[in-house]
Amino acid sequence: MELLITALNHQGLGVAHHEGKAIFVSNALPGEKVIAKVTKQHKRYDNAMALEILEPSAMRVAPICPHFQVCGGCALQHMASTAQIELKQNVLLEQLKHFAAVTPESVSPPIVSQTHGYRRKARLGVKFVEKKNKLLIGFREQNNRFLADLETCKVLLPQVGESFGPLRDTLMQLSQYRAIAQIELAAGDDAIGLIIRHLAPLTAADVDILIAYAKTHQVHIYLQPGGPLTVHRIWPQTDEVSTYTIKGNPDLKLQFHPLDFIQVNAGINQLMVERVLDALNLTADDRVLDLFSGLGNFTLPIASLAKHVVGVEGSQEMVERLLANALRNNLANIQAFAWDLTKPIDHLPWSTTTYDKIVIDPPRAGALEVVEHIKRFQAKTIVYISCHIATLARDSKIILEQGYRLKTAGVIDMFPHTMHVESMAVFERT
Repeated sequence: MELLITALNHQGLGVAHHEGKAIFVSNALPGEKVIAKVTKQHKRYDNAMALEILEPSAMRVAPICPHFQVCGGCALQHMASTAQIELKQNVLLEQLKHFAAVTPESVSPPIVSQTHGYRRKARLGVKFVEKKNKLLIGFREQNNRFLADLETCKVLLPQVGESFGPLRDTLMQLSQYRAIAQIELAAGDDAIGLIIRHLAPLTAADVDILIAYAKTHQVHIYLQPGGPLTVHRIWPQTDEVSTYTIKGNPDLKLQFHPLDFIQVNAGINQLMVERVLDALNLTADDRVLDLFSGLGNFTLPIASLAKHVVGVEGSQEMVERLLANALRNNLANIQAFAWDLTKPIDHLPWSTTTYDKIVIDPPRAGALEVVEHIKRFQAKTIVYISCHIATLARDSKIILEQGYRLKTAGVIDMFPHTMHVESMAVFERT
């Protein structure tokens, strides 16, 4: 059928209408006229794929990945990067206006970096498909539960994204190749780690095969036979831990375990930390509260400029990692507490004092329980880093109601070519 695309939905699919029914079209951009084929029918809408672009948008570019339209990892490779940023910025401003009835006093420039080969943290599915007689490695297919049959991935670090073939061949040599369920990528500055999840015990010969691959491709290999606590490294045989650097004055090195949460885009993370520090405008007398502090991604850079920093994180293990990172970097002005920030915070040692500045970097669920009481800390500046615009908008409304104004907001291009929108908002006390 011939369709006119009027918008993009939250999955990056073109939106059209035909005979009163919504059609969501892959490989289509707003303003385009396309010939599309329905791929799946539903009661209220259909999914379709654009087979021919009759009138292309000025935003259209040639996707660099041969698996575009099949793999569900990227939805916007056919859209120019500048247009992707503009789209995400508009989504941010619309959500803030709709849910918080606010427009920022200024829109901060988008934080952007390289758009390919950027991803240092990822989880890849693995499955042997009998009908194809092939071991598949990759992300899920678009709108499907099946694994995409990938030979390459243009957003992963090239050392991994361009090596699917050798990795697949190596896994097929294992006696238990059918038991390999997933591979997790976790890369630091100097080492790339691959965590191999296996559902049946591997033999000594299997381990030797994986070690040979690790030596050839210069990666660290971890095995995970069970839950997270079973992860262990088989090569190299060393006590060294993975690290990444936040450049500044001084440079800071942060240790992490391969299953720890770290920002997936190293270049963006560096720029994001710099933007947070600029927004805080720290002085040597500032006391700062870092909520959802993780292993210290913001805590340590802040501590290098401020008088005192308190980090609060739900995981005791991550708190210990933060304190170890502080010690490693000779920062003695940091305290850290383990607390589930979805629970009441009354009468906790860190919650009964005031702070000059606050950083909030919550998961997708946002920071509702904390921001409902944010006024108690009497902070002059709040910097909120969000990975989910809807919860940022919800929480912004609550912060504004407690005597703050939205000074600036903007997007962070943490996941180029996807509809994922990372953003940052800066609030000042009125």
